[in-house]
Order: sequence, then C-alpha cells, then structure tokens
Amino acid sequence: MEVNPLIIFIAAIFTSNILLTNFLGMCSFLSVSREVESSIGLGLAVFFVLTFTTAINYVIYHFILVPLQLVYLQYIIFIIIIAAFVQLIEMIIERFSPVLYYTLGIFLPLITVNCAILGVSLFMVIREYTFIQSVLFGAGSGLGWLLAILALAGIRQKIKYKFVPAGLQGAGLSLIITGIMALGFIGFSGIVIIQ
Repeated sequence: MEVNPLIIFIAAIFTSNILLTNFLGMCSFLSVSREVESSIGLGLAVFFVLTFTTAINYVIYHFILVPLQLVYLQYIIFIIIIAAFVQLIEMIIERFSPVLYYTLGIFLPLITVNCAILGVSLFMVIREYTFIQSVLFGAGSGLGWLLAILALAGIRQKIKYKFVPAGLQGAGLSLIITGIMALGFIGFSGIVIIQ
C-alpha cells in the first residue's frame, strides 16, 4: 500500500519530525535558537535546502546513479549537491539580507554538514518514496525543523530574564526544553507513522 504524499508531508512535520524524533540537526538547532529572528532565517534556509536538495537528489539517484550502477557513490553525490545548493542560498542571503547573513554567521554554511539534510535524502532512498513523496517529505521535514527551532527560540526568549539555576543555564536548559518538546510531539505519534 502506497502512502499518500500529503500524509507523508504532515507526518514529517509532526509525528516523524526529523529533529525531535530522529534528533538530526541538533548542532545548529541549539546554537542559533537564542533569538526568534535568526531562528526564522535559519529555519527558512533549512526548509529551502531540504525541499530542493531532496528533489534534486531523487532525480540524480533514480535517473543517473541507479541506471549506471553507481549507487555506492550516493553519499558523495548527495553531499556535493547539498553543498552546492547551500552555497547558492548563502549567496542569495548575503546579497538580499546582509543583516541576516551576519546574524547566522558560521551556521549558514554549516547547513551543508547538517545531518538532517543528508538524513532526509537517505530516508527518501531507504523508504523508496516516489518523486512527489520525496519532495513533500523534504518540505515537511524542513517545516518541522523550522517549527521546532521557532518553538525553542520563543521559549528561550521568554525565560531569558527568569531565574535559572547556574547549572542549567545555556545548553542544559535548552536540552531539557528540547526533550520536553520531543515528548509533546510523541503525543502526535498515534495519528500517522511513516517509518
């Protein structure tokens, strides 16, 4: 039975959130989530990179690597495509929003090595998704990542001026909040499972 692409899209946002259920992409998630504005910028960049690289990787995998029996090169090819697309996004952001470019700093080019980006392309291959399923899985994963980083950034800004014990300040509290958010998303797991 083939899963409806819309179900895959919704599940990728909520029940199979790439960040909160697979814990992929945590580095930039924890580092950039201090302010909502920078979180929106990075989240949108991750969304675009996930959506388009998943589509490009699908085409390359199914129409070049498989017919030429070069599947063993998939990791290298996927990473090259991701790196090229991230470079394109970086140039666009630098041109049209220098403030966001400097706010994101090193984390913008680090999208290239964000394991969530490569993970989505590999899940697409492992789960044998069609092109439409793959694109919607990539877009849903990007939106799920954006939703998670916005939620964490909003919570971190709210508690910024509250008393937090010294041992929990910074990464400790962020990891606790992320764990609680992951538990919240597990509540959606009865709706649909795509794994």
